[in-house]
Amino acid sequence: MNQDNALAVFQGREIRRVWHDGQWYFSVVDVVEVLTDSIKPRDYWYRLKERELESSGIELSTNCRQLKLLSSDSNNGDHQNQKRPLA
Repeated sequence: MNQDNALAVFQGREIRRVWHDGQWYFSVVDVVEVLTDSIKPRDYWYRLKERELESSGIELSTNCRQLKLLSSDSNNGDHQNQKRPLA
């Protein structure tokens, strides 16, 4: 793993990220897992997107860029990423 896709640590948990076009992009699924303690963060993110679309008509996926991140098994894959700094 190089500097451009180094893991960030938040509350002792790893969050995948990638440096792209001068900004850090974080894995939404990893952030959801850390903030919600969900055992199925992908499902949680899916349901959250569906609820938001139904209630407000906003499609959250359109606000997220998909970049290749190192997966938990060290393979590159497409994952949804959000360019939000962790505070």
